[in-house]
Amino acid sequence: MVKVNFVTNDKSVTVEKGTTILEAARKIGIIIESPCNAVGVCGKCKVKVALNDLDNILQAGVHHLSENEKAQGFVLACAARVLEDVNVEILQRNSNKTLQILNHGESFDIELNSFVSKEYKDNGRTYVYAGEQIIGDEGGDTTALNYGIVVDIGTTTLVATLVDINTGEELNSVAALNPQSIYAQDVLSRIKFASDEKGLEVMYSSIIKEVNGMIEKSIKKTGIDKKYIYEAIFSGNTCMIHLAANVNPYSLGKYPYTPLLRGGNYLSPEQHKLNISDMGLIYLPPIISAYVGPDITSGILATRLQDRKGTTLFVDIGTNGEMVIARDGKLSSTSTAAGPAFEGMNITYGMRAERGAIEYFNIEADGYIEIKTIEDGAPIGICGSGLFDIVGELVFNKVIGKSGRFASPEKSELPEVLRKKLVKVNGKIAFEIAEGIFLTQKDIRQVQLAKGAIRAGIEFLMNSKKVKADEVDKIQIAGSFGYHLRAKSLTNIGLLPKEFEGKIDFVGNTSKSGGHAFLLNKEYRVEMEKLVKEIEVVELSNGENFDKIFVKSLSF
Repeated sequence: MVKVNFVTNDKSVTVEKGTTILEAARKIGIIIESPCNAVGVCGKCKVKVALNDLDNILQAGVHHLSENEKAQGFVLACAARVLEDVNVEILQRNSNKTLQILNHGESFDIELNSFVSKEYKDNGRTYVYAGEQIIGDEGGDTTALNYGIVVDIGTTTLVATLVDINTGEELNSVAALNPQSIYAQDVLSRIKFASDEKGLEVMYSSIIKEVNGMIEKSIKKTGIDKKYIYEAIFSGNTCMIHLAANVNPYSLGKYPYTPLLRGGNYLSPEQHKLNISDMGLIYLPPIISAYVGPDITSGILATRLQDRKGTTLFVDIGTNGEMVIARDGKLSSTSTAAGPAFEGMNITYGMRAERGAIEYFNIEADGYIEIKTIEDGAPIGICGSGLFDIVGELVFNKVIGKSGRFASPEKSELPEVLRKKLVKVNGKIAFEIAEGIFLTQKDIRQVQLAKGAIRAGIEFLMNSKKVKADEVDKIQIAGSFGYHLRAKSLTNIGLLPKEFEGKIDFVGNTSKSGGHAFLLNKEYRVEMEKLVKEIEVVELSNGENFDKIFVKSLSF
């Protein structure tokens, strides 16, 4: 047995020889972020080992570390196996304090006709109804006290909004990082992580604990008693809904990819220990398919896709790219695994959208570079929107070629200011974004894979409906991440066809705004449960020529 001493946390644990630092940390509840679930590909679980203890570990995954980092004692926690006693420092930022999360999205005028209602009767009691059924009663007239919570459970972020059901008013909104992302960044790695009982318990308990904490913040801020919060709407992708409902998502990870939940049903908040009234309900919007979830059902509702004339393409850009094409009310959907690059993960200097992250990058005609960071903090990394801007601008200015390779620094047609930014890092060409922050060739490949997956999904979906790019009337980009992008960047890198220029709308967090509609009017539940059964699901895995479309979509 060997001892691992986490000096930053003032905690120690004794483990079997050969245990990784990450496994040792998890054993005693210390969180080291490992977005790739310890596969060793993201390089985000760096910790520092005392220099005189370096001989006490067996290292792998050192290709994610610079020579300078190795010299200082940095190792990857998921790949460093402990052979003798070691002292470990964890040097991670608190990502929750300044995380930038969008909590508004496009909506429409909602007629109030809620599922939960209250009626005061002559006997001096107020009766609480769920539809036509009485679910409880209260002393006195409490009809004015009727509240609900809309929870957008994103793969990376969470938003919980307290709503007055009687008026439709949003009273308070709280945002946070999805704690599951610490263990596994994308949907596929979460399915794998939660496929056994222990992993499912970690995923389920972490999400319920975080959502309860968010509800508690709203309660404290508004002074509303939780016993008057009667309903919660859980909106998110199919995997996130399974995890929040404590249902094993294993079937989503293997053919024929069948969800164990179909949505359109209710859960008990008491059973799930949710911080609302025990007589209340949790509503799960209907699920379209294994990879097109209630977040998209909510998005369809929020934007009223089914009512639109002509052809509209709705795309939620994120770790799981979900999309719907609507042609005069007929809807077809698909999804594609974009991976975590858009969230700043798997990128050498990538980070989430928090203070100091580069979120805007622009190159003027003379080569002058303009950079903006979140909250105007000193640049410390690159978030997703900044990554799109950087790659898009470098492609447009021919610093990156169509194949994704950097131009030669000696290339004469590049302005001198750009040529000077092409430097060698660890023996390989990289582009210096800001002091100490670089875009590498590996990062470009990650962007190509992510944007290629979404572009291929769009192309395949359009092909399946025999729709050409110039025949699409409107493109709606949904999601917290998508809202912070520029249309110019999306077309520059080729995530969207050039024909879409001038037709792109950013509709925001429609998972949340659609959840709001579900809360306030029960008729939408009936409507969307019926509509979801009519939506055609286009499976990319079964499609002819998808591989060819994907390869073609990789180029800029």
